[in-house]
Amino acid sequence: MCGRFTQAMSWKELVELYRLNDQPETPLQPRYNVAPSQQVLAIRQEAGERQAFLPRWGLVASWAKDSAIGNRMINARGESLAEKSAFRSAFRRRRCLIPASGFYEWSGPRSARQPHYIQARTGGLLTFAGLWESWRDPALPEAPPLESCTIVTTPASSDVTALHDRMPVILSPDQWESWLNPEAPLPLLEGLLQPAPAGSLVYHPVDRKVGSPRVEGPDLIAPLPRPSGELPL
Repeated sequence: MCGRFTQAMSWKELVELYRLNDQPETPLQPRYNVAPSQQVLAIRQEAGERQAFLPRWGLVASWAKDSAIGNRMINARGESLAEKSAFRSAFRRRRCLIPASGFYEWSGPRSARQPHYIQARTGGLLTFAGLWESWRDPALPEAPPLESCTIVTTPASSDVTALHDRMPVILSPDQWESWLNPEAPLPLLEGLLQPAPAGSLVYHPVDRKVGSPRVEGPDLIAPLPRPSGELPL
């Protein structure tokens, strides 16, 4: 499961890390509370080149009658991508990378859910496996197509099982080319859909205000202060 994440990086970082074909002139604003139905920054391969684009988070299949279906399609289980009609075509032809500085997960009873911020132990960017789709509103045939995306998930690694039993598929740099390659065979792609290596992620509790998609800012990822008298681990 992944319902919120952060994208706090610069174009310079993205161009160098993902070997993008250009760097847009517009500055990239850091985001600390990316929520479903919002635009996200993603990377796809077009004509052999990696390009950044801004799909809406929540995949809308090409055959959908309206875009509301995307609200239920923010995540796609990796184990069933090849079978599910909503994701099957995108899995075969329209895969993308979704850079993230980190992501949030909640734990505890429904009456007192506690958010946690999860990030790479090294502090570097995470790269989620994503799918994207293009949809045209049948009621507005002249309108531009809506591009949307979903984050592929897998069973959680031991680093985060205390929070949730699912997590995003995090691809390593040596896997990006295969994931973006439109000719990659499905068995190879399915082999990439694994939990992150044990020990690669760390997390800490954060303020509950991250639950509101209207709240933004770097303070959202700040660790909660330890209760008085509690010793550091």
